[in-house]
Amino acid sequence: MLSEQELLRRQKRQDLINLGIDPYPAEAFEVNATAADISKNYENNKIDSTTDRYENISLAGRLMSFRIMGSASFVELQDSTGRIQLYFRRDDLCPDEDKTLYNTVFKKLLDIGDIIGVKGFVFTTQTGEISVHVQEFKILNKSLRPLPVVKEVDGKVYDAFSDPEQRFRQRYVDLIVNPQVKDIFVKRAKVMSTMRRIFDDKGWLEVETPILQPIHGGAAARPFKTHHNSLDMPLFMRIANELYLKRLIVGGFDGVYEFGKMFRNEGMDRTHNPEFTALEFYVAYKDYEWMMTTTEELLEKVAVAVNDQTKVHSWGNEIEFAGPYIRLSIFEAIEKYTGVNVAGKSEAELLVLCQEWGIEVDKTMGVAKLIDEMFGAKVEANLIQPTFITDYPVEMSPLTKKHRSKAGLVERFELFINGKEVANAYSELNDPIDQRERFEEQLRLAERGDDEAMAMDEDFIRALEYGMPTTSGIGIGIDRLTMMLTDQTSIQEVLFFPQMRPEKKTEMATEADFVAVGVPAEYVPALQKMNILTIEQLKAANPNKIFNDLGGMRKKLKIDAPMPKKEDVEAWIG
Repeated sequence: MLSEQELLRRQKRQDLINLGIDPYPAEAFEVNATAADISKNYENNKIDSTTDRYENISLAGRLMSFRIMGSASFVELQDSTGRIQLYFRRDDLCPDEDKTLYNTVFKKLLDIGDIIGVKGFVFTTQTGEISVHVQEFKILNKSLRPLPVVKEVDGKVYDAFSDPEQRFRQRYVDLIVNPQVKDIFVKRAKVMSTMRRIFDDKGWLEVETPILQPIHGGAAARPFKTHHNSLDMPLFMRIANELYLKRLIVGGFDGVYEFGKMFRNEGMDRTHNPEFTALEFYVAYKDYEWMMTTTEELLEKVAVAVNDQTKVHSWGNEIEFAGPYIRLSIFEAIEKYTGVNVAGKSEAELLVLCQEWGIEVDKTMGVAKLIDEMFGAKVEANLIQPTFITDYPVEMSPLTKKHRSKAGLVERFELFINGKEVANAYSELNDPIDQRERFEEQLRLAERGDDEAMAMDEDFIRALEYGMPTTSGIGIGIDRLTMMLTDQTSIQEVLFFPQMRPEKKTEMATEADFVAVGVPAEYVPALQKMNILTIEQLKAANPNKIFNDLGGMRKKLKIDAPMPKKEDVEAWIG
């Protein structure tokens, strides 16, 4: 069921067509200026008599507000860079006798949300506001749905488009009416472009690896599974691109990197999304010590590129992205925050400790998993400033080279910031015999019921048998890093289109439903005209706004029944 506003806009669309105006023209509209450029540079350039840069400007955007005052009007136009005021004067637009373009098209057939192109010149109003005096305008798109109109009165915002469910599901509307959201994604892009520039300057190659893989490998995670019809074989959406990137090091590249989508069929919360973006890069003839220093340098440069400084306010903390970062082994970290040294303890001993500390465990968990659970429960939340957790037990890291001097450990680190893992890196395992044994251990864990254990990858082992040089590699979660650099506490805020449950179809309330909560039957059509179609919408509405709008609707629909009192409306809403 279309709302009154939607029906009216469809009629306006038809009226434009009847006037011979195409509300969706195909031809290009040439733009030579932006709102931000004009606002920033006009005052400095207008005194330069050698240029007419702002005398013949052409810009396009979306109408966001109207102030119609007879034969002259002001509107606010929003383009991709910001907003600027436009000045429309009837006699400039319609110098001849026919005033239809202003009196009918502009004043009656345009709405907030419509996209127009304008040509004219820039000037400063008597109140000092830089504006565009419009000499020509053209409708580029007639909007058929009304935008949420965010109002600000005395510093207070009303009717804000702030419900996360609506914002994430209708990101296109969110970006229109909440311009600050766009800045998050500009910064996200800057994170990636800065990294690309650094890597390209080092001579590393950006590559692409398969998203659909016959074996899920490169991480401990539950995969998404699909089926390839032509090949009649099962495939997995990648949980990591690590094993393919290392194949390229075997092939002779000294440095490769990829920004790629990963897919892990796991839970969702404020820092996890099943589909996420990760950067992975691998460099030959390097080790994890080199990678720690490189990561410090990389993130410092990224922080400066995004926020112009190395210190970032994030989640209530001031994070210093300039190195050096804190370095603790995983056993040192557990001992620091529990007082217990768990190094060398048996599976049975670790199980007892987990039970004493109230950590939920099950029989499928081996030593590695138990230590990981301990670390997650007792340590992670304390790691606010960037911290490298190093030297994990060999059982926890099936793709990592054994430590050169510490028996039973591997050369691995994870980077934690604000209590969350942001990166994972190794001195990469390049011994094919050792790698096969690690995979076989993963198969034994899978037999015990560990659905995150890695599968055997015979082709990867074959690649290692041809020889891979000493290599260091890292994976960095772009979504989570962006959250921290932009001070967002939900991963959904840094994803244009986060994964969501299917949209529920609105079950429209009947007249009897409205009457049951106290609405007089005569006023049910008025509420429906106001686009309140469910009891949930009624309950969520502002009673003052409902009361005021009903007064206007009573006149419009010529309702003879007595006007409900304000307290009656408040009672409907409860």
